[in-house]
Amino acid sequence: MKDLTRGNPFRLILLFALPVFFGCVFQQLYNMADTVIVGRTVGADALTGVGSTGAITFLVLGFVNGLTTGFGVKIAQHYGAGDKAEMRRAIAMSISLGAILTVALTAAVVPCTAPLLRLMNTPPQYFDYAKYYLLVIFSGIGASVLYNLGANILRAVGDSKTPLFFLVGAAVLNVGLDLAFILGGKMHYCGAALATVLSQLLSGALCFCYMFKRYRELRLSRSDFAWSFSRAGGLLAVGFPMALQFSITAIGSIIQQSALNGLDASYPGAVTAYAAANKIDQFASQTFVAIGAAMATYVGQNTGAGEFKRVKRGVFVGMVYSAASALIGFAFCAGLCHPLMMLFLKTESGETVGQYLQEILGYGREYLLFQSSCYLLLGVIYVFRNALQGMGKSGVTTFAGVTELAGRALTAFVFVRLWGFAGFCVSNATAWLFADIFLIVTYLFVLHGRKKRTRYKRDLSRLPSAV
Repeated sequence: MKDLTRGNPFRLILLFALPVFFGCVFQQLYNMADTVIVGRTVGADALTGVGSTGAITFLVLGFVNGLTTGFGVKIAQHYGAGDKAEMRRAIAMSISLGAILTVALTAAVVPCTAPLLRLMNTPPQYFDYAKYYLLVIFSGIGASVLYNLGANILRAVGDSKTPLFFLVGAAVLNVGLDLAFILGGKMHYCGAALATVLSQLLSGALCFCYMFKRYRELRLSRSDFAWSFSRAGGLLAVGFPMALQFSITAIGSIIQQSALNGLDASYPGAVTAYAAANKIDQFASQTFVAIGAAMATYVGQNTGAGEFKRVKRGVFVGMVYSAASALIGFAFCAGLCHPLMMLFLKTESGETVGQYLQEILGYGREYLLFQSSCYLLLGVIYVFRNALQGMGKSGVTTFAGVTELAGRALTAFVFVRLWGFAGFCVSNATAWLFADIFLIVTYLFVLHGRKKRTRYKRDLSRLPSAV
């Protein structure tokens, strides 16, 4: 357990973010392993089908991640305030809500898989690959809930290393299961989805086993699970807006993917290029995810302790690290675009790849250069959004998702029609800029309000007591 309310923010945030970053990298590695193995063994159409599910997957699993991250923020605030008893009750309530979420979400999304793919104008040659891959992933939503909840509870109390260790093990297991299911079991792309679910299930179970064995303060009793509508409401008040924000962002991504699918005839190979390039982009941008996780916990603990000067300094530190990450991400994408794209493409099979290899590589490079040159805009989102969430203002960050959605809708309905694939490439940067403006203004307003309340309480404390 780590107290982030004392010490140098540069050091604290870096040491917290590094394990999260490596964990994110390994998570992306085993997601990439699915795509690489499918692309190299099953074929390019399967690669494109699996790759085109990213927006729908993010819609659902992003909701899970947002909700459990919100629970973690609430737990971090109790930890920062030194209220260990309420922290344990919040953990128990988070587990109960996670179980309810698993049942409700699985029942809701599994029947909607095919309709969502049709809504996105998924090309017929990729439809079945995407459909059956999603059915397996969504049937295993409980594994995602388990891991994300366990990891966010540990991060809330300052332990960002343990989730990394278990995620590394899960990544290794995932690659092994990929090879066993796809090559040995002939399960093809469905085997890749099953490997991901089983690996995440094991990682989540280990997180909880370690947490309860290692930290006495986190061990729960039966009384901690007593149902409280006010406590459940408090957790959902932070978690649901964060989950909704992820889902709103995902809806924008679905609009983007639909617009791109509509370009398939006039830009042959563009959908395949995006499926591969998007995996590279996700890998390169994981530093921002790690910085955001560090900001949420750091600001959450310091908000609980009433240390708002440290909150302000922490945001500055987050932006310094984001600027450095943006430069590294651009260099990574610009320098390694071609060899990384070729990892996903089996040139001797797959009609699209065979006919349009150079076009696919060109589209992929164009997309990655547009994305990575605007990474600082993405860094602003992660720093300010997670800072606001750590301050308990997750409700207002939902509107940042709305502004992102507006930006993506604008590009999908206007820029793509005007400029084709280039319009698609600038869509994320446009959405990020819309969200940045809202988040920065909101942060300054919230911080100013906090300072006024703090000064007012300090002035009251200085008044002479009534006799």
